[in-house]
Amino acid sequence: MSQAILTISSRNYSSWSLRGWLLCKMSGLDFVERVVPIDDPEVRAELLMLSPSFLVPCLEHDGVTVWDTMAIGGYLNETFPEAGLLPKERVARALCRSIAGEMHQGFFNLRSALPMNLRAHHQGFKVWQGAKHDIDRVLSLWHDCLERFGGPFLFGAEPTLADAMFAPVCTRFYTYDVELDGPCADYMAAVRAWGPMVEWASAAAAEPDNFKELDAEF
Repeated sequence: MSQAILTISSRNYSSWSLRGWLLCKMSGLDFVERVVPIDDPEVRAELLMLSPSFLVPCLEHDGVTVWDTMAIGGYLNETFPEAGLLPKERVARALCRSIAGEMHQGFFNLRSALPMNLRAHHQGFKVWQGAKHDIDRVLSLWHDCLERFGGPFLFGAEPTLADAMFAPVCTRFYTYDVELDGPCADYMAAVRAWGPMVEWASAAAAEPDNFKELDAEF
């Protein structure tokens, strides 16, 4: 069997690349990375949210090619069910799928107002009013899960598909100094201290490419 390949783009700016990479790490999949240059027109369009990118993340494994983050999560859960990408209990599993799907399909105002940029930290950043509803909805979801399942992650002691989907949001909230209450601040801290996240952030800090269109505006 040939080694799995995960195609990603910028570690610093690409939230979807981060999600796909986290899911592969969580599953225990042995994979190598193929990095699409940031100057690729489709990658730049995706990072500027002018169009969706069909390049990243994309997983090639055992004759299968999967290019959507939720599809990657579903495929890895089927292939490595022991990895715990979804909770074992039926109700929790349904909720996990639901909130991961909501993150996958929505929160466009949050994405556009607070683009992912791991190397930046804007203290006192004034959040655009249009994004505040999205932020409130995210925090409501976090509160519900943390109260029901006890933390430190959304569904208990170990991270799941939902945490991989919300991990870039945690980086956005840190980058743009979004005010959080105790439980949500603790959750954000737990995600940022999570081993794979530390590994990704370290590589992002060393990334040579710079995306001036985003850095110039924030």
